[in-house]
Amino acid sequence: MDQNADIAGETERLTLQVDRDLFRAFQRCVWIIVNETGRPQIKIMNEMVRDFLIKHDC
Repeated sequence: MDQNADIAGETERLTLQVDRDLFRAFQRCVWIIVNETGRPQIKIMNEMVRDFLIKHDC
C-alpha cells in the first residue's frame, strides 16, 4: 500500500501568499527534509503547519 496515496486522499490544498525568498526557503527546507529522512512531503508539510498552529496557540 502506498503511504502517499492514503495521505493525499485526506488532504486539502492550502494557498499562502509569501515573499519569494520565503517561498524558496520553504521549498528548499521541505526538499532537504524529504531527502534526508525519506518521509513523504505531505507528512512534513502537515508537521510544519501543526508546529505553526501550536506555536500560536491555535
